Amino acid sequence: MASKLLRQTLTKTYTTAVIRRFSTVAAVASPSEYEDPTGITMKGVKISGRPLYLDMQATTPVDPRVLDSMLPFYLSRYGNPHSRTHLYGWESETAVETARAQVAALIGASPKEIVFTSGATESNNISIKGVMHFYKDKKRHVITTQTEHKCVLDSCRHLQQEGFEVTYLPVGSDGLIDLDRLRKEIRPDTGLISVMAVNNEIGVVQPVEEIGKICKEFNVPFHTDAAQALGKIKVDVEKWNVSLMSLSGHKIYGPKGVGALYMRRRPRIRVEPQMNGGGQERGIRSGTVPTPLVVGMGAACDLAMKEMEYDEKRIKGLQERLLNGIREKIDGVVVNGSMDRRYVGNLNLSFAYVEGESLLMGLKEVAVSSGSACTSASLEPSYVLRALGVDEDMAHTSIRFGIGRFTTEEEIDRAVELTVKQVEKLREMSPLYEMVKEGIDIKQIQWAQH
Repeated sequence: MASKLLRQTLTKTYTTAVIRRFSTVAAVASPSEYEDPTGITMKGVKISGRPLYLDMQATTPVDPRVLDSMLPFYLSRYGNPHSRTHLYGWESETAVETARAQVAALIGASPKEIVFTSGATESNNISIKGVMHFYKDKKRHVITTQTEHKCVLDSCRHLQQEGFEVTYLPVGSDGLIDLDRLRKEIRPDTGLISVMAVNNEIGVVQPVEEIGKICKEFNVPFHTDAAQALGKIKVDVEKWNVSLMSLSGHKIYGPKGVGALYMRRRPRIRVEPQMNGGGQERGIRSGTVPTPLVVGMGAACDLAMKEMEYDEKRIKGLQERLLNGIREKIDGVVVNGSMDRRYVGNLNLSFAYVEGESLLMGLKEVAVSSGSACTSASLEPSYVLRALGVDEDMAHTSIRFGIGRFTTEEEIDRAVELTVKQVEKLREMSPLYEMVKEGIDIKQIQWAQH
C-alpha cells in the first residue's frame, strides 16, 4: 500500500517532467526514448546521460525491497519507538527490535549487543574515544594502522592531543599488517587495538581472526571498522574475538544516515558516551532512534544474509571481466593491494604514464573514484597508497572501481571500453610514454633543474 501511495504521488508530480531512466548503462549502449538530447550539465561537466555507477565503496543504491520495508514507517506507522503509552510507539519499538535482531544475526551476535548510531563514523568515534576515556586512568596507549579510514585516524589524533599515545602500524606492499610487529607494539597500558576489516580504498581484507587471537592473548580490547565488510564477506564476532565493531547501512544497499555499533557483553566492554540526552540505546547513543532508517538497515542485513554467497560469486565474475578486459588492451596496469586477500567488489588500479585527474575527468561517463569519498576533495595522492609504498606518480593515477549487486555485464564492458580509450588518448599526449616505448628507462634519467 505504501509503495502504491508513493507511486501515485510521484506520477502526479512528475507527469510533465522528462523522466530519465535510473539504469546506469551508458546512454550510448542503449538509447532510450526518454533521453533528453541536450544531456545533463552539472558542475561545469556536460554528459549525454546519467553515468554508469561503479563507486560502490562510496555508497550503494537502496535495494527496492529495503525501500518497501521502510515506507510504512514514514507514511502510516510513524510513531516514536520510545513512546510507551500507545500503539504507534509499540509497533515502532517492535520494528526497531526486529531490525536489531537482523543486524545481530548477520555478524553472529546477540541483539542486546547492537547499538544503533548515525553511521560507521559515529560508531568509530564512540569506540575509540569512548573506550580510552572510560579506561583513561590505567590505559593510555592505542594501536591502529596507517591505512585506516579518516575518522579512525582523526579520532586517534584527537586522543593524542589529550595526552594519549598512538602507534600507527605500517603495512606491506600488499596492504596487510605484520602480525609479529603488532605483538611487539603491545604494552601493559595498551587500551585498544583498532584495525579495519576491509579497506575502503583498496579492498584488502586484514587477518582479523589472527589479530583477534593476539588481542585475546594480551587481554586488549579489539575494535574493527567493518563498514566495508558487512554483507560482503562472512563476519563472525566470536571467531574474530572483537570487542567493538562499527557498521554502516548505506554500504549494504540500505539507507544513509544509519549505522550500528556491536559491543561485546561477555567479557563486557565499557565506553564513555560521546553524546548526552534521553538515555536511548542503553545510554550509549542518546537521541530518538530513526525507525524507518533502522528498519531499512535491518532489511538490508537480512537480504545480505540470504544473498551474500550469490552476490560474491557474481561480483567476482564481473571483477575478472573488468580487469582482464582492461589488461588485454593496454599495458602498465597495476592492481593496488593484495589480490589473494581482497574483497572482490573492489578493484583499485593504477595506470602508468597517465595523469590521474585527467583520467578521472575523461571518464565522466563512468562514476568512479580516485580514493575514499571522504577525502576526495584533496589533491594529494592517497595516503593509503603511499602507505603501501606506491610511487607518488602511480598513486596519482589510481582509479577505484566498485562493483555491486546491481552492476551488469554491459556496464562492465562499457567501462572497459571508455577506460581503455581514455588511457590510450592520454598516453598519446605523454612524452614519457613515448620514451618508454623507445626503450628508455626514465628512472635512470637525470632531469636538469632550472
